[in-house]
Amino acid sequence: MRVLVIEDDAALLQIVRSAFESEAYRTDGADNGEDGYAQASRAIHDLIVLDVMLPGLSGFDIMRKLREQALLVPIILLTAKDAVEDRVGGLDAGADDYVVKPFAVAELLARARAVLRRRGTLGLEGELACGSVRLVPAARDAVVGGTPLQLTATEYELLEYLICHQDQILTREQIVSRVWGLHSAVGASAVDVYVHHLRRKLSAHKADAMLRTVRGAGYMLQGKARVR
Repeated sequence: MRVLVIEDDAALLQIVRSAFESEAYRTDGADNGEDGYAQASRAIHDLIVLDVMLPGLSGFDIMRKLREQALLVPIILLTAKDAVEDRVGGLDAGADDYVVKPFAVAELLARARAVLRRRGTLGLEGELACGSVRLVPAARDAVVGGTPLQLTATEYELLEYLICHQDQILTREQIVSRVWGLHSAVGASAVDVYVHHLRRKLSAHKADAMLRTVRGAGYMLQGKARVR
């Protein structure tokens, strides 16, 4: 899973990123509001850890802009303010949780897991699920109804992204940025090729109906779709 950390304190930014990476998350970072918003608006992250007080755009500004665009990525706010009105304001503005500085890294990681579980992204055992499809990120295993899918590394990355954002339309450009990297030279046609490969492997387990092509937009994995 991929986490974006937006924090202007360079030391804290590195500490938080390292903490998530130690738990097998991939991370991106930004130390100002404009860069943070630019990365967040790509919609390729599964969680955003967002400082409130930032140079340029504030954390509240970033969060409101993302929510206005209907980007529902979970957001945990970091702030030095502990007043009730500050916590309420952050939650009302669209945050999923609120962590007050200074904080224990273990608590932040626990809150991140809790937020992802509430969103339905993460199971109690740390697995990702969509219908009968299960991923175990720590082992990079994928199974359908207990049977291994035998995915390549790229197919796994694609399926993980689709599961983390199930029931959302993902454009080819977003998929390229997430699976191959922000500055990849891979073309959008590669997405179609890998979706075809993934759909064929899901089809062998009668689970391909979950993976929809949205004409003129991109692809979507339907969490409520039934296997055939």
